[in-house]
Amino acid sequence: MDELVESILDYIRKPYTDHAIMINGEWGSGKTYFWNNKVRNKIESIEINGKRYRTIYMSLYGISNLDDISKKIFIEMNPNLNKSVKKILDHRNMSSIPEYVKTGIDMANSFGFMNQSDKIDYTKFFEIDDKVLCFDDLERANVDVIDVLGYINNFVEHDHIKTIIICNEKELSKKLKSTNVEMKTFIATYILNNEGKIKPETHNDEEFENEELEDKPMVELIEDKIEHIFDKANDYERIKEKLIGETFEYVPEFNYIINGLLMRYESNQQLIQFLRKNSMLIVQTFNRSGTRNLRILKHALNDFQKIFETTKKYYADVPDIVLKSLLIFTIAVSFEIKAGKVTKDKLKDVNSLEEYKTILVASKLMKDNRQFYIKEFDNNYYFTFKTDYRFFKFVEHYVRTRIFDMKIFRDDLENIVSEESKGKLPSYKRLLTEDYWKIEDSDFNTVVTETLEDVKAGKLQLAEYLKLYVIFNFFIQKGLLDIDQEYLKLTFVNGMNVAASSSKYCKNIDGYLDGLNIEESDDNIQYIFEHFNNLNLQTKEKEYIDVSKELFEMVPDKMDKLSEVFAEKYLDVPIMKYYNMNTLFERMLLLENEDLVLLKDLFVARYEKVSDVENEDRNIRLLKQTMEEHMRGKVPTIKLVLIEEFIKVLDKILLECKPKRGRGRKKKVLVEE
Repeated sequence: MDELVESILDYIRKPYTDHAIMINGEWGSGKTYFWNNKVRNKIESIEINGKRYRTIYMSLYGISNLDDISKKIFIEMNPNLNKSVKKILDHRNMSSIPEYVKTGIDMANSFGFMNQSDKIDYTKFFEIDDKVLCFDDLERANVDVIDVLGYINNFVEHDHIKTIIICNEKELSKKLKSTNVEMKTFIATYILNNEGKIKPETHNDEEFENEELEDKPMVELIEDKIEHIFDKANDYERIKEKLIGETFEYVPEFNYIINGLLMRYESNQQLIQFLRKNSMLIVQTFNRSGTRNLRILKHALNDFQKIFETTKKYYADVPDIVLKSLLIFTIAVSFEIKAGKVTKDKLKDVNSLEEYKTILVASKLMKDNRQFYIKEFDNNYYFTFKTDYRFFKFVEHYVRTRIFDMKIFRDDLENIVSEESKGKLPSYKRLLTEDYWKIEDSDFNTVVTETLEDVKAGKLQLAEYLKLYVIFNFFIQKGLLDIDQEYLKLTFVNGMNVAASSSKYCKNIDGYLDGLNIEESDDNIQYIFEHFNNLNLQTKEKEYIDVSKELFEMVPDKMDKLSEVFAEKYLDVPIMKYYNMNTLFERMLLLENEDLVLLKDLFVARYEKVSDVENEDRNIRLLKQTMEEHMRGKVPTIKLVLIEEFIKVLDKILLECKPKRGRGRKKKVLVEE
């Protein structure tokens, strides 16, 4: 880096130059930081013939016309202009005169600063022999790059001003090729057609003969013609050859720049001490991102500041290993999402640390290539850093959505604190969430024995039985276990029967089936899967019965609470299917008229959102019939009128909610009828 600085200073020291120099580097790699912190001060310390050089820096980002550059030059040349004059300047229309001196004079004249031209020495007012111009973000200007370079060339060729251009030539090349693509394609196609080089859409090959017709795909013909007619890249190379004397490739010293980035956190002593102590982790994670984008790193560190401060506020005693893991994950996720290396859904679909670990086991042990990205992510960023905490949902959510969700934050940290306080994981959790080779040979038999005891006792969730059986089957195939397959199958089946009474329904069956190719598995695995599926459906029935009972027993005394959850929380639960309609109607009769209207409106709101909820039509018909029987032969009252309105709502629901039977997984999951 010092060699690059010295080369730039050599250019500045030359008594006469008729060319500019270029600093080329990737976006976000710290080129502007390099100018501000390494180059600018050294240029301004140079003294030639009793004068010190003064730098004038201009970003071309968003510049829409050349006059905007003139404005910026004039402002930079006159730092003492007060704010009101600068404000006027932004609204004043000026003609563009590219030469440095003329630009300054015209700008000054537009404010009436130089009405007495015979008494002012313009050359002293705008001395040029001690100025160095720096134009940054060339590729981000909204003006034709060729025009901008022509404009800059006037300073270099006419005034011999030392000029430095900072840009990303790779992005510049893309820009030159991608401007006005539709217009270029239209014109190229039109010309090719007139030249007879495009076959008509309908023709007889024997009748259509054209010696000039090239044997190339249509896309390639059009691209060649566009390049021939609109070759801006060649124009750029020609003017660059004339204007740019030397091009320096900027390869940043990341350690130096990253240390500079950390200085902004000096006001928070706890945070800066942590970051300084773990600066090598930052550099290492940055390097493993495969980019040179320091801008993303800067944003990631800003995000980590909030994450660190919030974590220390609510969990002051959180272990240092957790904070280090948070630092790595925040930087890693920022690069994966913001650098466009992965679609956001790849990480969005992972909901917890345990799920993340389970996916890793499936991808490694079961050769599940559908989760290849997660395995590569883990291998890349945690290759040399050993930690149990490699995924934080609240961080992923924060980076992806810019919303810091306190509920997700607390869930993540509570699980970690709870795990830390309990000490080691249960043996079966180790097998589900850790690479099996991390288990010492001396511990392996103990882990297997303890796991089988928990399996027999029904301590696992049903979905965990399914995956764990496949893992044990893998151990038997590798010769690590000498267990009879029939005994193993019966042990798991009996354990699943015990666990079914306390297990939660597994909605995300696909997530647990990733890596388990049931159709190609042996008969024992298929049997375990079918048993799991049957028990899971029974668990679902039990869970839905409990939910329906909980909800409808809020009638009539807890209608406010019912209204909060009825149409929102349980949209996908067939609550009408699992409750006795006679009991529900008896409860409805106890409602105040106002609450009866509320319940009717809740039905309307729910079924506007839900058009197919697992065969609720039968019980909705029963409720309707119960209401009609209650009304038969009675003298109308307000409540009866309201019940009649309720019946109309149920009629509409029955008409619009036609259940679609037979939906579901055709191959792996048994369809529930």
